[in-house]
Order: sequence, then structure tokens, then C-alpha cells
Amino acid sequence: MLKQRITTAAILIPLVLALILLPPTTFFAVIIAIIFVGAAWEWSLLAGCRTAVSRGIVAAVAAAIFAALLIVRTPGLLIVVTLIGVAWWIGCCFWLRHFTFAAAPNAENRMLKLGTGAFVIVPTLASAILLHSSTRGNWWTLLALVIVWAADTGAYFSGRHFGRRKLAPRISPGKTWAGVYGAVLAGGLVALLGGYLLGVRDGGQLVGLLLLGVVTVAIAVVGDLFESLMKRHATVKDSGSLFPGHGGLLDRLDSVFAALPVFVAGKLLLGL
Repeated sequence: MLKQRITTAAILIPLVLALILLPPTTFFAVIIAIIFVGAAWEWSLLAGCRTAVSRGIVAAVAAAIFAALLIVRTPGLLIVVTLIGVAWWIGCCFWLRHFTFAAAPNAENRMLKLGTGAFVIVPTLASAILLHSSTRGNWWTLLALVIVWAADTGAYFSGRHFGRRKLAPRISPGKTWAGVYGAVLAGGLVALLGGYLLGVRDGGQLVGLLLLGVVTVAIAVVGDLFESLMKRHATVKDSGSLFPGHGGLLDRLDSVFAALPVFVAGKLLLGL
């Protein structure tokens, strides 16, 4: 398993870096939209769709929504959709407090979770386009991802060495509060350093970036927990099997779906 995870990461990281840093935003947006159609396919399983036909319909609807966003993609629309995503992830905290909400496998809950998928995925596409098209946007996009990656690393090491008190044992038994503290510390420091390297010199903006990194990571934890909750409702271990040793797209992107709209909204608020 460890060998599979290392091999998969060694292949994915250069591809992700190339996708973010090299192409213009239009090409970047199209590729991200295609990837997110795959995420919608996986989400349909977590929502309770069990047949290939029903899951295909969900993916087709998602593709149509993404195409419309790519065609229009005015800055105003992208900002509004991004802010909707921020509001969703704040509200999602209340869902996490009620483990059994919408857990029953019935048609009403299936439709509710399918609708929820739109709030999870669409704002991330909007915020990714908005961020990548900004000044030095490819590097800011990379910074957003590095914050999440650093948070994962910080959570792993702090949780492994100091983890005692469980964060949400019914949802994700392996997560601890110590892991969260390590994650927000690592994410905040990376945001501060990354902003400085990208030319931010104003003291207030640097402090703002530090706080933004902390908030971004905190919301990323919410995204991780929410996908874990959906998997428990669906009684599946992984959202898919696309990446050997890593699960599916949602398993790799759950934190990013939550973190990116918050990071982009915070960056706009800071005037960066």
C-alpha cells in the first residue's frame, strides 16, 4: 500500500504542477472542469445512486453546469458562486454536528445529497478560475494547494506524536485535535511564507495571509470530515479507485473543495 501511494504521488505531483503553472486559464479551466465531472460521478455514489445510468445522468448534468460556467465566467458571477461556496462550508459545520441527518437511504435524502454536491463542487470550479486568472494567478493557485498539502503533513506528524483526544470519532476515528493544531500551524506558516515570496510586503496583508491560512485549513478539515460523513452514510471506504493507494478523486480533493473558495474569498478581501 505504501509503495502504491508513493508511486501514485510521484506521478500525480508533476502533472498537477504542470497543469497549474504552464497553461493559460482557459485550458486550465477546461481540464479542471473535466476532472470535476469525474468528481460528480463519484459524488453520485455517495449520494445513493447505485446504477450506472443514474450516475451517468448526474455526471452529464454536472458537465452541462460546468460548461455554462466556462462560457459565461464573468468576474462578478465567479465571485458570487465562490461566496456561495463559502457560505455552504460554514453552514456545513451544523450538518457535521448531526451525524444521522439525511443518513437514511431514501429518495428524499438522495436528492438532498445530490443538490449538496453542487454546493461542494461548482464553487470550487468558480474559485479556481477566478484565482488562476488573477495577477500571478498560477502561483497563487499553487500556493492554495501547497497550504492544503502542508496542512495534511502537519496533521499527520502532530496527530501521530501527540494525538490523544479524538476530533470526531463517529465520523473519522483517526483524526485528533492535535492533528488539527498541527495542520493550522503548518498551513498558516506556508500562507505567510508563500505570500512573501509572491511579493506581499505590507505588514497588515501578511498578517491577514497568516490568518487566512489558518481559516483555510480549518475549513479544509470541515471538507475532509464532510466527505468522510458521506462515505459513512453510503457505507463505502473510498469514493472511488482511480488512484491506487489513494482512493478516488473525492478522497484526494475533499479538503481542496472546501479550502479553495475560502482562500479565494479571503485573498479578495485582503486586496491581493
